[in-house]
Amino acid sequence: MFEALSEKLNNVLSKVAQKGRLREADVEKALKEIRIALLEADVNFKVVKTFINRVKERALDSEVLKSFSSGQHVVKITKEELTTILGGAVSKIQRSSGKTSVILLLGLNGSGKTTTTAKMSNFFKNAGQTSLMVAADLRRPAAIDQLIALGKSVDIDVYSDSTAKDPVSVAKSGVEKAKLLGLDFVIVDTGGNVQVDQEFMSELVKIKSQISPDEIILVLDSMTGQESVNVANGFHQNLELTGLILTKLDGDARGGAALSIVSETGVPIKFIGLGEKLDSLEEFHPDRLSSRILGMGDVLTFIEKTEKIIDKQDALNLTQKIQKSKFDLEDFNLQLQQIQKMGSISQIMDMIPGVSSIKSKIDTDDVGDDKLTKIQSIISSMTPHERRDSKIIDGSRKRRIALGSGNSIQDVNMLLNQFNNMQKMMKQMSSGKGLQNISKMIFK
Repeated sequence: MFEALSEKLNNVLSKVAQKGRLREADVEKALKEIRIALLEADVNFKVVKTFINRVKERALDSEVLKSFSSGQHVVKITKEELTTILGGAVSKIQRSSGKTSVILLLGLNGSGKTTTTAKMSNFFKNAGQTSLMVAADLRRPAAIDQLIALGKSVDIDVYSDSTAKDPVSVAKSGVEKAKLLGLDFVIVDTGGNVQVDQEFMSELVKIKSQISPDEIILVLDSMTGQESVNVANGFHQNLELTGLILTKLDGDARGGAALSIVSETGVPIKFIGLGEKLDSLEEFHPDRLSSRILGMGDVLTFIEKTEKIIDKQDALNLTQKIQKSKFDLEDFNLQLQQIQKMGSISQIMDMIPGVSSIKSKIDTDDVGDDKLTKIQSIISSMTPHERRDSKIIDGSRKRRIALGSGNSIQDVNMLLNQFNNMQKMMKQMSSGKGLQNISKMIFK
């Protein structure tokens, strides 16, 4: 995410931070490089100009320049102003004064609107809230079937009417059903179009007037850059948007849309999509994204993801196994599965402070998702006895495991050697009270 922009900003700011006390010429030079990086990232030139002026005004303050750590001050100012153009504060979903909150989702064809409908419902479900999805997209063939299939995969009901010709009546009936059931949310998936035109807007305005939504959210493909800003303005003028969702952000190396759209439209970003999986929708935190962009990581999101996936009792049991030197390949495979649930390795690295800045120098073949999949396939081809005691795996067993997993004997040997080294390291760690004390600190 924003890899190209992040690398350039990291290079500039790392030089600034290392200088200690800065001169005015140092600040001017750094800001010039930042300006070029933002423009190359397809950030709107007016947004860039405002951002640079704000940073410059604060950075050239006499008190900042007098400081022996003025370089660090400039980095801090840059992060704060970056957070500001991303929206500043978190914009929560507005709730209805009644029981059921109505969310109207809009978007052009290909923005990922239907999938986002399911992702949002799944997000609410994971937060302990109920919802109903309404299939009011009668424009796109198979849109109803797609939403129903997605609903089944996350075990959330979908209201649909395959015989209906009017999306307004479908939306209205679906909302009424959700309110009758007393659900927390109802999310209406509407039809898309290739462009913003009057006929398309009139249809959406009619739906809005009939269901009185608490949130009118536009789903945008972040990969379209500045065009997404134009699209958002078109929708906003006709429907008065209350929020935005940026999809495919994990594949956006530049970041022009995310860094321009709030300032240009005045509409806050509510969620961001970071992958194809139905649990890859995140609540948008401007300060966390600015930290990621500047290579400072995102510890809070990392902790939140970890807490959702790793059970406290399982973690304690694992700690005890490590202490007793009983950590086996079965445990190792479980840890790999939990890591993969947190997202791609690249995304996890972006959340860890300092790692994203050196990510390009790391051999991704050693830590990539493909590598994890290969390891899991090898372990899955082992018998339960072999996973519990890897020492019994001789030549004939290695040949069988390699054949069963579709890998080479060399791959099997490499995994076993790495695992043996890991066991030795864990045995050293578990000696004395070190690991026990760490465990008490974490789980007290």
